[in-house]
Amino acid sequence: MESIQPSENTKNSDSALFAAGCFWCVEAVFNELKGVVRVQSGYTGGHTANPDYKEVCTGLTGHAEAVWIEFNPTVISFRELLEVFWQTHDPTTLTRQGADAGTQYRSAIFCFNLEQEQEAAFFKQQLNESGAFTKPIVTEINRFDGKFYPAEAYHQDYFNQNPDQAYCTYVIKPKMEKFRKAFENRIKKPKR
Repeated sequence: MESIQPSENTKNSDSALFAAGCFWCVEAVFNELKGVVRVQSGYTGGHTANPDYKEVCTGLTGHAEAVWIEFNPTVISFRELLEVFWQTHDPTTLTRQGADAGTQYRSAIFCFNLEQEQEAAFFKQQLNESGAFTKPIVTEINRFDGKFYPAEAYHQDYFNQNPDQAYCTYVIKPKMEKFRKAFENRIKKPKR
């Protein structure tokens, strides 16, 4: 498996890499944002080469379920992506998001450069100092090590492909409703 590369038809794009629990949820959120060109679910931050879903689910590979986001910075900034990231999961739990528990569900930002690293750290500090959350934010902020393994094809665009699946109905759909209400001015218009 190889990392995604910026789309050939997108001259002005940048990348972000976030882990915030189950990648089905995270992918569904970022897919709907204006300025996001493409989102891909995968695995990063671990020590096992070419892991598959079953291996990552054991928690032994060290990888987090993550999403690689390709975005147009003239439409949406990295800081705006961070704002959505912080507000659409619980960054105060170390290895848990809802019923999903394990190191593969940790909250993490994998930065592509020093600027992203500094911006993420500053934003995290601001949120902690403001008391936005009742507990301290435990989100890891790491430099991306260059290894991202795309998840299997059936994981890609999971929510849109499987809207009636139980996890989608009971976990992702309510999350999406809250997200759409909170960020309604940043949502892409539905395609006709």
